[in-house]
Amino acid sequence: MNPHVLLAVPLLPLVAALIAGLGGRFIGRTAAHVVCIAGVAVSCYLSCGVLRAIYWDGVPAYDGTVYEWLISDGMSMPVGFLVDRLTALMMVVVSFVSLCVHVYTIGYMRDDPGYTRFFSYISLFTFSMLMLVMANNFMQLFFGWEAVGVVSYLLIGFWYTRPSAIFANLKAFIVNRIGDFGFVLGIAALAYFTNSVHYAEAFAAAPRMAQALVPLSSTWSVNALTLACVCLFVGAMGKSAQVPLHVWLPDSMEGPTPISALIHAATMVTAGIFMVARMSPLFEYSEGALSFVLVIGATTAFFMGLLGVVNNDIKRVIAYSTLSQLGYMTVALGVSAYGAGMFHLMTHAFFKALLFLAAGSVIIGMHHEQDMRRMGGLAKYMPITAVTCWIGALALIGTPFFSGFYSKDAIIEAVGASQRFGAGYAYWCVLCGVFVTALYTFRMLFLTFHGPERFRHAQGAAHGEGAHGGVASVAEGSAESHHEPDGHAGAHEPHESPLVVTLPLIALAIPSVLIGALTVAPVLYGSYFGRSIFVLPGNNVLGRLGEEFPGAAAAGVHGFLSLPFWFALAGVITAWVCFLWRPSLADMAAARLRVLRTLLTHKYYFDWFNEHVVAALTRGIGIALWKGGDQGLIDGALVDGTAAGIGWFGGVVRRVQSGYLYSYAFWMMIGLALLLGWFLAHL
Repeated sequence: MNPHVLLAVPLLPLVAALIAGLGGRFIGRTAAHVVCIAGVAVSCYLSCGVLRAIYWDGVPAYDGTVYEWLISDGMSMPVGFLVDRLTALMMVVVSFVSLCVHVYTIGYMRDDPGYTRFFSYISLFTFSMLMLVMANNFMQLFFGWEAVGVVSYLLIGFWYTRPSAIFANLKAFIVNRIGDFGFVLGIAALAYFTNSVHYAEAFAAAPRMAQALVPLSSTWSVNALTLACVCLFVGAMGKSAQVPLHVWLPDSMEGPTPISALIHAATMVTAGIFMVARMSPLFEYSEGALSFVLVIGATTAFFMGLLGVVNNDIKRVIAYSTLSQLGYMTVALGVSAYGAGMFHLMTHAFFKALLFLAAGSVIIGMHHEQDMRRMGGLAKYMPITAVTCWIGALALIGTPFFSGFYSKDAIIEAVGASQRFGAGYAYWCVLCGVFVTALYTFRMLFLTFHGPERFRHAQGAAHGEGAHGGVASVAEGSAESHHEPDGHAGAHEPHESPLVVTLPLIALAIPSVLIGALTVAPVLYGSYFGRSIFVLPGNNVLGRLGEEFPGAAAAGVHGFLSLPFWFALAGVITAWVCFLWRPSLADMAAARLRVLRTLLTHKYYFDWFNEHVVAALTRGIGIALWKGGDQGLIDGALVDGTAAGIGWFGGVVRRVQSGYLYSYAFWMMIGLALLLGWFLAHL
């Protein structure tokens, strides 16, 4: 495989970002977006060529060094690429979704004064993610990991004149730094045991590390590999927004919708999932770490999905959906079904990007309104957006024959077949999560595209007035609607978005329907991943399920008889009854479940706890160190206190040095008498 081609894949978006970012004011808006789209388009084309060469042409995986960046104490820190089937899949997903987002941005951001700056940022984001997935060593992985975090900070706070956007990007940055601290410790542990940052050497040392113990106290030791893997996964918890490091992701909706799609579908949040799959040779030798991954993922999948039921902001509903689906992927990793997790990552990238871009199209058509209580009946005004959003929704809930069905059902079956500790709890979480997913997804569809037109009476609907009180007031106060700049829903008639917006929707809707059925056999149950993913024979639940796989068509037909389908159908029917047929039932349910509703609208009080306990405790410790440590001990006692003590002592001694001759003669006589007395006493 030509290393120059591999080098061009990430560098083309980087060059485009530099041209648009540094020269945007000189070349103009049109040239800036042409350069960025061309860079990502060529990168996508080359990525598809890499996938074809790796899979269809049988070209062996490439693992090579581009150049040596640093050698320290015998440890080499290179910049290099590991391009195998796992990497090739991620390269295509990242570059294709990014290309769709770039094209969509032309229509969405056309009136924004930061147009060229935004294109520069999203191209830089694409470069960072490609460097992350193509890395063959931990140093480069960490570079891509941090670069993605920095650019996400810039994008979430893109509208930096809004205090809420600044708060959101700082929150994302700080929470991710907490996860990254664990990530660095995990990398350091692996480097300590292997004296290398190269993947291959760490993977080869995994069986030896699994036998080593790290003493944490005189009586307690922990397995070295388990400790390293848990630390690595803490980093994944931050990037992939797993409980309790999930709190930044819903607030990231403060950024423009195109970046919401890019962050939630193909970059950043998928980095943690990819990293654990890439590290499968390490995690496979640690049952404790895998159980930890499993329980965290299951908790995220179910409990974060519930928050989508009570939210009224169309983008935040999809954001909570992302949290839940990331939980499903993490659960798959926890039962050693790495292929299922990556397969769901791929299918989810298409239909989740589709849903976010459809939400952005609705926001454009509604003149920057995001509150679903002020919508309704939009299907006749925005038919393309409505149809594509329906396709994304059907894929998301796992409707048979749609892409999400093949990936999500495989995860549920794998968890059911697993004997790992925590699998029972995880199974019920992911199964009940199917009902919750269908409920909040179709609540969003019905409130947005169907039912009465509430945007003509936006003020009344917002306060639960009139005949639509059930729709408007359910979970009222759950989360304030965060509007994107300019405009109001009541000012104009809704309208379909321009072709530059709807074309990416159509491009993403096609794989949302077809990609699952076309790829399930080779990617999920076949030998697509080959040696890219390592699974111990006793943990190979996907291998056992693959022996019974009847084919995509037969599996789709059988899906109508499966338990997850009936759970999803129950969620759809519940959403139809409560939010379309009898909205008053939603009010009744909210009143009777007031305690649960309060818990959900306050997001399980995670934000309250972080602000009033963690942040307050941190500020208290800081003030104590400042007042007591710095001002009291260092400045007061050591610096000022020492100076004052010396000054006092000098003042005392100065009294002896009076300058009078008789005083000196007196003290000389006293001294002489004392010496004479001491001498006589010792005769």
